[in-house]
Formats: sequence, structure tokens, C-alpha cells
Amino acid sequence: MGFLLDLWISRRPLTGFALMAAAWAAFFAQMPVIKTAIDASDGAYGALLLVASLAAVTAMWLAPFADRVAGRWALPCASVLIALGMLGAGAATEWLLFTLMMVVASIAAGVVDVLANVRIAEAEEASGRPLMNLNHAIYSFAYGAAAMATGAFRELHWTPVEIFALLCGVTIALAWIMVEPASKPRPVPAAAARASVSVARLLTVLGGFVVLVAFLVEASAEGWSALHLERTLGGDPSEGALGPAILGLTMGVGRLAGHFMSHHMPELRLMGIAALLSAFGLCVAGVAPSLMIAYLGFGLAGLGVSVIAPLALALIGRTVAPEARLDAISRASVMGYGAYFFGPPLMGFTSEAFGLRAGFILVACIMVVTALVLLPALGRSAAAHPVRDA
Repeated sequence: MGFLLDLWISRRPLTGFALMAAAWAAFFAQMPVIKTAIDASDGAYGALLLVASLAAVTAMWLAPFADRVAGRWALPCASVLIALGMLGAGAATEWLLFTLMMVVASIAAGVVDVLANVRIAEAEEASGRPLMNLNHAIYSFAYGAAAMATGAFRELHWTPVEIFALLCGVTIALAWIMVEPASKPRPVPAAAARASVSVARLLTVLGGFVVLVAFLVEASAEGWSALHLERTLGGDPSEGALGPAILGLTMGVGRLAGHFMSHHMPELRLMGIAALLSAFGLCVAGVAPSLMIAYLGFGLAGLGVSVIAPLALALIGRTVAPEARLDAISRASVMGYGAYFFGPPLMGFTSEAFGLRAGFILVACIMVVTALVLLPALGRSAAAHPVRDA
């Protein structure tokens, strides 16, 4: 009953997370065919994704603005925009249209991500129940399921337009679930929120860097695993789609496990162990001589990285004052989106120069530095601020 109650309490942000996960999974699982359609090299494709990812930075301003202007309609409207942007990108046959549509999808995804995390933090405070890892677990399960479905559709020779059109239909049909009740209080003025969030600025910045590295691991495995499995290891489209699918499913399992383990282990210790596990998994995937070893590596990476960003965001949400929560989580999330700023060119240019194997190992090294340096600094900063009771 407790699990079902948690799902019901967070049904609105949970739906937004699930639909956003399905959109990105459908995109990344089709990366080889989409990349071919616009005739882009590894480096050029990474650069195009870099331009599109810059749009996510605007979520720092657009998410609070959308919340204050659109209010209870902000989350469903942004979710529909993600699907429409993906549809346009899937239909593109040249780089300009592809980039423009990915800009739309990235902006909308940034808004959904920030607002969904804020809604979860609000629900945690109102209910006194931990919900962040559970909701992020649903995101991962939805991602894995959508990646597998996309692989099956590709085997049936569905085009990207057909797959994204189906996504649009499902998103529009479920958008009503995300509409907030009319009685929801209006957000506090922007000036008051900025003044309040400055109290815990260091904690927000450090937490944002932790989210950034976690997103970098996710983006590297999600965005390049299918290409690695198909091109480096000779897999077919369905075997390539298993890369992001396995990552999503293991991240879901890891987050459900983290939901229970966080009650018995200090959060920062759990994050440190998880960071080292994810680094090890990426190394295994990078040096893998076969598909099965690569699958094992991506699975370990998913288990490890799964809990890092949710725990960091939950820590920020509990620490800052309620009136500052939207701006604080927005800032930390935007810092996390920096992974999509330099992640694609990092993987693309490294792949072009040294091969995809080197790209995965490089990201693993960054995660090791995070475990040994950044997480202890976050712990010291959190200890300097009294965590608010839910």
C-alpha cells in the first residue's frame, strides 16, 4: 500500500518523467538512423547536439517563468512540446531543421525536468515520504521500456516519423494527468526566491556539479551505447537498442534499491559507492571485446549512476527554504544540463580521434574524481546547513 500511495502522491510529475523518458529513449535508440538521415559525421553530429543542448540552459529561467505564468498547465504543455520537437527532428533530412527541432525538444525537456523535480520535492514536504528516487526509477523503467519498444519497431521497419508520431499521440492522451489542481498556491515572486536561495548557494553549486557528472555518465551511455554496440562490436539494430534499454532498466532497479538503502546508509556514502561502481561499469563497456561484456558494463554503469542525481536534488530540496526550492533546483538542474553542453562534443571528438572506447573510459575517470573530491566537498557543505524537516 505504501508503494501505491507514493505513486499516487507523485502521479503528476511521475507522468511527466515517464513521457520525457520515452521521448529521449526513442531518440537515442534511433540515433544511427537519424544520424544517417542528416548525413553527419561523429564530430558534426556531436556539434549539432551541442547546439541543441545549449537550449536546455534556458530552463534555469524558463522553468520558473513557466511556473509563474502557465501555473498548473506548465508541465503538460512542456511535455507535449517535447514530443512535437522529437517528431520534427525525426522527420529532418538536413542539419538545420534537425537542430531547430532538437532545440525545441531540449528547451521543453529542461522545463519538464525542473518542474517535475520541484513537484516531487513539494510532495515530499507535504507527505513526509521520500519520493525522489522512486520517481526517477519510474523514469528509468520508462526509458528502458521505450528503448526496447523502439528497437522492436525498427526491426519492423518503422521510420522515425512513425515512431515519434505514436509518441505524440500517447503524450497528448496522458497530458491531462499532469494538470495541477486549481487550488494550487501561486509561486512566490522571483525576487523573493532569489534572495532566499542565496543562503545555500555553495550547497546548490556543489550539488549541481554532482548532478552534472551523473548526467554526463547517463548521456554518454544513453547517447552513444547503441552506436558503440552496432559499429564497434558489430551488433544489429535490435542489439544496439539493448544498450540504452539495459542502462534504463538497471537505473530503475538501482533507484528502487536506493529508495530503500537510503534509510540504512548515509546518503553521501551511498553516492560515493555508486559513483565508483558506475565508473567501473563504463570502463568494462569501453574495453568490452563482445556484446555481452558491453551489456554487463552498461548495466553496472546504470546501477551505479542511478541514485546520484536524485539524492543530490533531494538534498538540495530538503535544505533550502520552500520559497527558494524552485530556483535552487532549477539552478542545480541547469548545471546538470552542462553534461549535454559538453558531453556530445566530448564523446564525438574523442570518438573521432581515438575511438568510442576511449570516450567511455574518459567519462569513467571523471566519475572517479567526483567520488574522491566532489562528494566529500558536498558533504562538508551540507553539514554546514541544517536540513529542513519534511
